[in-house]
Amino acid sequence: MDKIDLSIIHLLQQNARMSISEISSKVNLSISAVSERLKKLENSNLIKQYTAIINPESFQKDLTVIMFVSLERSQYSTKFMEFVETEEEVLECHYIAGTYDYALKVITKNTESLQSIINKLKSLPGIRKTQTNVVLSSVKNNYSITPKLEETKKKI
Repeated sequence: MDKIDLSIIHLLQQNARMSISEISSKVNLSISAVSERLKKLENSNLIKQYTAIINPESFQKDLTVIMFVSLERSQYSTKFMEFVETEEEVLECHYIAGTYDYALKVITKNTESLQSIINKLKSLPGIRKTQTNVVLSSVKNNYSITPKLEETKKKI
């Protein structure tokens, strides 16, 4: 991976729908060279996926919370994971170290729908305790890392 590959990645992070010809003009390479580099970046799994980021407010999802969950014992993790996988409004689930076992990012309509999610969660066997923090505003919300050349381990 070189500076041109990084430039291509940064351009795609700004707009994943940018055409190969637009990219080629911005990095001063031919369309075929950019196309080849893109294929290598994708095949080496440096580019994991392309996606659309949906504005939650467009779907009346105005409440974001970070919820911490602690389980009584690890034997209860299967039911908890099933809940996480099936609950559409749980966007992220992270197994964490510290006082709690998991951190969830939930985006939902309002406090009533949040209460429903909390009640479903607390009805699961083995839920020891939860803590819910309402997000008032987001100062930073990146959807991916910003790669730097010196951090790259993978050769493409």
